[in-house]
Amino acid sequence: MKKWTFLIIFLAIVFGILYYISFGYYSEGKRGGFVNKLSNKGYIFKTYEGELRIGGMFEGDGTLNAAEWQFSVETSNKEAIANLEEAIKNGTRVSLTYEEKFFKLPWNGETKYLVTKVELLVNSQRHFQPLDPSEQIAPPPPPVESTDSTTVL
Repeated sequence: MKKWTFLIIFLAIVFGILYYISFGYYSEGKRGGFVNKLSNKGYIFKTYEGELRIGGMFEGDGTLNAAEWQFSVETSNKEAIANLEEAIKNGTRVSLTYEEKFFKLPWNGETKYLVTKVELLVNSQRHFQPLDPSEQIAPPPPPVESTDSTTVL
């Protein structure tokens, strides 16, 4: 009888640990940016996989230096998927609430980051006006004449 009690307790502990690793999470947080892509992937366990462009900075040569962040969304989270598709369609900035899982498991997606909530940041949408080719760009100012540094005033 002691053998069966020990076995049941051992199996309960193992299943408890596996359950926590599978459904628990290491950390949670928020990230903001623009959604680049969203696709439904998986052979057996289908999840939505996406890519978020975070920040960016224009450098002296006119290039955009932005970081890409990979994330997953469960297929059952219809509201988040609808908001992500709307953000892609309109080019709207989003705020993603996510949970970082302990490990990449097949039923959680291809990443450790599982998005739970998506907020559209409609007021932060930027509108840029392209330059009109008919407008003349002013030439640079003429160079300043140099003075002789040996002359004392």
